[in-house]
Amino acid sequence: MRQSQALVLLGIIARNGIVTAGSLPRGVGPEFVKFYELKDTFTCIGHPSITIPASRVNDNSCDCPDGTDEPGTAACALLDHLSPEQPLPGSLSGTTNTTNALPGFWCANEGHIGAYVPFMYVNDGVCDYDLCCDGSEEYGNVGGVKCENKCAEIGKEWRRVEKERKDNLERANKRRRTMVKESKEFRRRIEARITSLTEEIRELEAKRDELKVKLDEVERQERFKVVKNEGPGKLGVLAGLAKTRVNELRDTLSKVMGERNQLMAKVQELEGILTEFKEEYNPNFNDEGVKKAVRAWEDYAAKKAGEAQEQLNEVDVQEVMKEDGEDSGINWKEFEEDEVTDTDILYSFEAYLPGPLREFLHSKINLLRIWLIENGILADAGSGQGESRLVKAAREAHDSVANEVNSKRRTLEEQQRDLEKDYGKDDIFRYLKGKCITTEAGEYEYELCWLDKTSQKSKKGGGKTNMGNFERFDFDEADEEERHDGKGLGRGKRVVLRYENGQGCWNGPNRKTDVWLACAETEELWRVSELEKCVYKMEVGTPAVCEEVVEPGHVKDEL
Repeated sequence: MRQSQALVLLGIIARNGIVTAGSLPRGVGPEFVKFYELKDTFTCIGHPSITIPASRVNDNSCDCPDGTDEPGTAACALLDHLSPEQPLPGSLSGTTNTTNALPGFWCANEGHIGAYVPFMYVNDGVCDYDLCCDGSEEYGNVGGVKCENKCAEIGKEWRRVEKERKDNLERANKRRRTMVKESKEFRRRIEARITSLTEEIRELEAKRDELKVKLDEVERQERFKVVKNEGPGKLGVLAGLAKTRVNELRDTLSKVMGERNQLMAKVQELEGILTEFKEEYNPNFNDEGVKKAVRAWEDYAAKKAGEAQEQLNEVDVQEVMKEDGEDSGINWKEFEEDEVTDTDILYSFEAYLPGPLREFLHSKINLLRIWLIENGILADAGSGQGESRLVKAAREAHDSVANEVNSKRRTLEEQQRDLEKDYGKDDIFRYLKGKCITTEAGEYEYELCWLDKTSQKSKKGGGKTNMGNFERFDFDEADEEERHDGKGLGRGKRVVLRYENGQGCWNGPNRKTDVWLACAETEELWRVSELEKCVYKMEVGTPAVCEEVVEPGHVKDEL
């Protein structure tokens, strides 16, 4: 524990700190040298109107209001603008309620990096090697303490660590460049896909419009091509109605079975959660709501065990849901009427005509019938047998292209939305999208899926708990000590991924997770903590937030 002994050295012989001819006062940093050049007097840096003899510099007496006359002692260590006003004997300002103009005692630290030490650490009997590796701040040997100069070994180790850090950063930046290149390629592919889809849709729309014209023409030509009788018999009508009804029931059964399977899956999942909850909850915890829920689950489980459950035969259901045909269900073709009528026989005379004449008469008769129907002269009592094969083929061709147009439009819209989506600087998170990383902490395994969701899963089993779904990119200020292993957020602005609207907590809000990112060589989930109920913090390393070195020896902060 450090001890503030700013005024302990008032009795030390003044020769230890007084400036002498041909020397620079102790503790002066390089940026302040110009104020302490050799001369008979010294002018207070922050108060130019105050001048004192040079012999009073570093004499363990705070003469300047800003403390600049004591760069090498702790005499002015108590100066602080937050301090209450009080008399300070021997000081021209008369109070500690002011600010020291100097940042601290300067340690040159030759062989390492020079640094300022707080004035209160000067001659306090503690060797502050983390700031002053040359031990110069303990020149007074207070309490017999003598600090050796360890700058050579400390500097060597620091350079080794710094080189390792820079090498790691360079590898991380190299991987980031690769990720950026891949992300740009992904984006280029999407842009090319959009261009291709746009062209394909344009061609398909033209084809669809052309097929629609053909369909309309075929319908017009085939309209009452042959005069039929009043329609099929009663059996045919009944068979048509029955077939339509059976198909409707089959479709409904298919939907009901799908909903049933989904509900059964949800019930099984909920029963598993409640079973695990009953086994793991603490019966000594006096929460009536929890106990009531457990008793209700036990009653439900006992009642379910006593019920006789009739199992539905899935094979029978699948057999019922098969399409009707010759091999399954009803063969509706057997009920279709295909009787030859007097009208058919009447018009069969065309078969005895020469080919060109038959086609000519056939087309003229059809055109005449269409004209008569369109002008209201002939009643439009269409055939009850449905569309002709030619019309069906034309309609199927048109519908197929129209469906393909709609499908490609949906794909195009998805690609366009993805292209407009925010993937961070340089689109780099496009490379990480969909990938996941995990870590274990305590009784849980945590998972982060980039731009998707965060989750936790108990090591004892059970399903995953959604801790939040990705919402947006954000920035926030980190203020943490640098870790020796480099796996920390450090200080400065950091990218934060906000995951929100996760699974609801018991008697609490929906879970959410803030994913803080720091520069690292690989994607790694370092730590997970719960800041408050159902609010989590993940600290993650990734090359995605690294930045290039601006110049040799100088590294910029992360994003």
